[in-house]
Amino acid sequence: MAKKSNQSDIYARPLRRLMVGILMLCLFLIFLVWRIDSPRVERFRANLVDRVVPSFDWALVPVTKMVGMVEDFQSYQRIYEQNQELRRELQQMKAWKEAALQLEQENAQLLNLNNVRLDAQLSYVTGVVLTDSGSPFRQSVLLNIGARDGIIDGWATTDGLGLAGRISGVGQKTSRVILLTDSNSRVPIMVQPSGQTALLVGDNSAAPPIEFLESPEKVRPGDRVVSSGDGGVFPAGLLVGHVAMGTDRRLRVRLSADYERLEFLRVLRSHPGEKVDDDGALIVSTPALPPLPDPAPENIEDEAQTEAPASEGTGG
Repeated sequence: MAKKSNQSDIYARPLRRLMVGILMLCLFLIFLVWRIDSPRVERFRANLVDRVVPSFDWALVPVTKMVGMVEDFQSYQRIYEQNQELRRELQQMKAWKEAALQLEQENAQLLNLNNVRLDAQLSYVTGVVLTDSGSPFRQSVLLNIGARDGIIDGWATTDGLGLAGRISGVGQKTSRVILLTDSNSRVPIMVQPSGQTALLVGDNSAAPPIEFLESPEKVRPGDRVVSSGDGGVFPAGLLVGHVAMGTDRRLRVRLSADYERLEFLRVLRSHPGEKVDDDGALIVSTPALPPLPDPAPENIEDEAQTEAPASEGTGG
């Protein structure tokens, strides 16, 4: 066995050396052919490429498959990361939903304990937005409901998300709505949670500014803005939007109503409150005190006699 292995090694080593030499010679010849700058050699190289390269398409298949697998793996990794992010957001939404349910139950319990009576007359009529003003100096829309539907001038309108404007002009079948962004709009508002009251003034921009704010330092961007109900213009508690800081460093309101897609508007039926004409009925009159009795004449004479010696003593 040792002799056979020695003989195979004796024959294998020269063959390996011969094959390596032939391979090196072929590579050297290919290098020379590719480096020679001659028209004939150039035509030979072109013919060689045309004949050899198309027959090597099968050799590129594993490479293309491998590249496709790498791209698929990268896309799968991106999908997995997006899935994980959506799972986290869904978990947060579940927590927020649970918190909202708890707050709703707590609010219902507090209303029940306080025996709060909500305004049952505050209903609404929904109208379709027919057209807008189309003017940069006037922000208004036209609804397909009017006096025949019981619409009254001055009623508030919402788009289901937030306050959009008020009725300004009522016809028999149509009515016009002045939006909060109009320059003629003035709405009393309240900023929560600070409780600051102010005025929302339209300036034909998407974010109207806040004017006449008593303590601006107590207001922060992101605070909730609702209607205050002052002056009886709008019912109190209607969502208007949230506070934002404008580019001019003024406090503005980012409106909750989606003005880019105003297709339907709800007109709130707000009935005026009861007026008290007899103011005196609200003031409790205090009973009149009896007059003090006049001092008796005898007491006056005694006081005069006691005062006379004292005056004489001071004069001496």
